[in-house]
Amino acid sequence: MVIKVFLATSSGSTAIKKKQQDVVGFLEALKVDYTQLDIACNEENRMWMRQNVPEEKKPSNGIPLPPQIFNEESYCGDYETFFDAKEDNSVYAFLGLAPPPGSKDALQASNEEHIVENCTHAEETNQEGTQDDLIEVPEVDRNGDAYADEDETEEGEGGEEEDVAEPEENNATEGGGDEEPEDRGHAEEDEEQEEEEELRQLEEEEEADIEEEGEEEYLEETQEEEAE
Repeated sequence: MVIKVFLATSSGSTAIKKKQQDVVGFLEALKVDYTQLDIACNEENRMWMRQNVPEEKKPSNGIPLPPQIFNEESYCGDYETFFDAKEDNSVYAFLGLAPPPGSKDALQASNEEHIVENCTHAEETNQEGTQDDLIEVPEVDRNGDAYADEDETEEGEGGEEEDVAEPEENNATEGGGDEEPEDRGHAEEDEEQEEEEELRQLEEEEEADIEEEGEEEYLEETQEEEAE
């Protein structure tokens, strides 16, 4: 397979010239066999290029600009798609060529294959686990009667325990009447303590008022003595 690069050798556009040099220089660095086809001096090359570029890849005016890249008769892309492939280390895939061993494209392709294999293995493992779970379901169904018998026996034992516990609750409620006098005694003691605290507070307030009055009388006497 031969890579065809359609160029315009006599183009007056500096941007087109730089794009063409970038494509050719990169292909030479990769040692990719390619052929340059000039559309400026050869009308057949120009017509063939325009006819074989897909309509969705053509600009709004319908005239594709060089450089345009083909693999034999298959369209690869223009400079923008070539640049994107170069940035992604996927130029060989862009050109439709098998990457040489040890190249970045080959390493990337091997990594992608490894990821796909791991995903496939994980899916197969999950499917096997799901099938095993489905196989175990009938065993649970066969043991359902045994589990039901155990549940019934546990419920019967639980009912007997509840019946035995009821008299204890009744005894507790009957004995609760003896505790009421003790609660009343505690309440009376609390009321007495509150009354004693209120009396203490009143006495302290009265003592504070007396001290304030004594200080005021003392200040008045000293002021009269100083006035005399």
